[in-house]
Amino acid sequence: MTRLNDKWFRLVGIPVMALLANWIFYDEINRQHNQLFWIDWIFSLLEVSLLWTISRYGILRSRRRYPDLSQTRPRILFQIVWFVITTGLVRLLTTFLYDTSLFWGYHYTPIRYVYNVAVGLFGIIPIAAIYEGMYLYRQWTVTYYEAQELKKINLQTQLESLKEQVKPHFLFNSLNTLQGLVMEDAKEQAVAFIINLSQVYRYLLQSNEQVLIPLSKELTFIQAYVELLKTRYEQGLVLELAIAADVLDYGLPPLTLQMLVENAVKHNRISTGSPLTIRIESDAAHNLLVVNNLQPKQTVVPSNQMGLANISAKYRLLNQPDPIIHRTEHIFQVSIPLLPNVQP
Repeated sequence: MTRLNDKWFRLVGIPVMALLANWIFYDEINRQHNQLFWIDWIFSLLEVSLLWTISRYGILRSRRRYPDLSQTRPRILFQIVWFVITTGLVRLLTTFLYDTSLFWGYHYTPIRYVYNVAVGLFGIIPIAAIYEGMYLYRQWTVTYYEAQELKKINLQTQLESLKEQVKPHFLFNSLNTLQGLVMEDAKEQAVAFIINLSQVYRYLLQSNEQVLIPLSKELTFIQAYVELLKTRYEQGLVLELAIAADVLDYGLPPLTLQMLVENAVKHNRISTGSPLTIRIESDAAHNLLVVNNLQPKQTVVPSNQMGLANISAKYRLLNQPDPIIHRTEHIFQVSIPLLPNVQP
């Protein structure tokens, strides 16, 4: 049976309830019959202890039968029936004993029997409501944190899956570029490309295991990455930076910029006569804006939104809002929050 950790509640609640019940409901009639207050309180204490114990047992039974948050209604109905029956029987029995023995020096009228039962219920129901309120709060807390933990595990699983896709995806695109250089017989460019690729891929493998990385490091990487792309696109790809100095130590999930740049390159035409310009800038609210001019390819490129999904999953794990996407006829913009206090 579920254990009730209510020791202090009973030690304080029973004497206080006995005192209040005796003073509010029975003080006048006891004074009329010259009863001593402390004797009245002792018997009231015994009766309250008995009712509290019986009611507590009913609460435990209801919780064992209907433990879940979704079973609150039947659990409360069970308790109400239990309280009415047990409190009614106990109060009728004690009133009968007092009546027949003339313990208090007078007989009890039928109305007095009903009154005593009502007083018992009036005292027990608020106490039961406190028990149930505490139980509901505890159940809600457990359910909430379990749901949050499951959500976090699910996001983490999705993120790990996406991260495993990013590595081969990046390598596949790089090998395609290298293949183009080899076919063009651009050996010097191919060698330079391989050297840059090894440096960039090392950073990719190392940083992707971190939760956050300083913006300054990510910017250094993205400049090297764009230089890698320029081996293929030359002057057709332009990178512009406008970053305030006070946000360089702010953090963001690693490879965020790489995925956004890759997304822009994938979906837009790139040529020397019509360059793709990618601008990375910070705003006053400590957001990072990645903006590129729109010049969609004539052939639609299939997209599984892997890059944006990866970024969103990382921000959700950090309890941060998703990136905000703004698209017009001429530009595509992604706004991502920068997080403070990240050590370089």
